[in-house]
Amino acid sequence: MNAGRYLVTVTVDGQPMLRGWWQSETTARRKHARWIGEHGDRPGAWITLTDEETGTVLTEWPEKP
Repeated sequence: MNAGRYLVTVTVDGQPMLRGWWQSETTARRKHARWIGEHGDRPGAWITLTDEETGTVLTEWPEKP
């Protein structure tokens, strides 16, 4: 079973809290935005969307300066 190409991760103070994989980039981007709304107010929160096939971070929150 393929878990999905696109990984969304919520990390708090360097510790993984949530992970989810999706086949659709559109769905993964919606989940990324949703998890920002649900978990972005946690101190030390970091939320990323990664293309597991290429290893590229597609977006992250908060953005790096």
